[in-house]
Amino acid sequence: MKRTLSLKACTTSIVVLMTLAAASEFSMGRRLWGINGKPGLWSGDIWSNHNSQYLTDPYSFTHITHGTLLYGVLRVLTNSLPASTRLIVAVGLESAWEVLENTDLVIQRYRVETISLNYYGDSILNSMGDIATCMLGFLLALRLPKRVTIIGTLALEIVLLVWIRDNLSLNILMLIRPTRSIRMWQLGK
Repeated sequence: MKRTLSLKACTTSIVVLMTLAAASEFSMGRRLWGINGKPGLWSGDIWSNHNSQYLTDPYSFTHITHGTLLYGVLRVLTNSLPASTRLIVAVGLESAWEVLENTDLVIQRYRVETISLNYYGDSILNSMGDIATCMLGFLLALRLPKRVTIIGTLALEIVLLVWIRDNLSLNILMLIRPTRSIRMWQLGK
C-alpha cells in the first residue's frame, strides 16, 4: 500500500531541496539575477547575455522534458512509491543537476563543445525556474495520458530544434560526444 505524503510535507521537502540548490549555487559565486544584475522573467534570445539569467528562456522547455523523463524513469524504477515521493526525488535529482551544471567544469564544457559560447552559468533565479519547469513536466506526465505525454515531449524537441537549433537531445549529445557538423549547423554556418 502506498502511503502518500501530505501536501505540506511534499511542499516543505521541495522548498528545502530548492533552497539547498540555491545556497550551493550562491556559495559557488552564482548571482541571484545573473551577470548584469537585472531581473527579468523571459529572455527569448539564446544569443543574448540574458539567456540563462532571467527566470525563463527557451532552454526552460528542455526542463519540462527533464520532468517528463524523470517521471517515466521513476515510474518504472519506483512505482511502489507514491507520486508525491517520486516528485520529491525528481526535484532532488533536478536540483543536483542544476548545481552540477553550474560548476566551472561543466560551464567550460558547454562553452567549448556546444553552441553556448558565451555561457557563464545560470543565475540562481534561472536555476529555480528550471527546477520549477521540471516539476511542471513531471506533473503533466503524471496527469496526462502516456501517449499525450510522449507526443508532447517529441513535439517539444522538434519545436526547439526548429526554433533555436537546440534541444535536450542535442544538448546531451554535444556534451557527451561533440560533433563538429552539428555544432556548425547550430551556429548557422
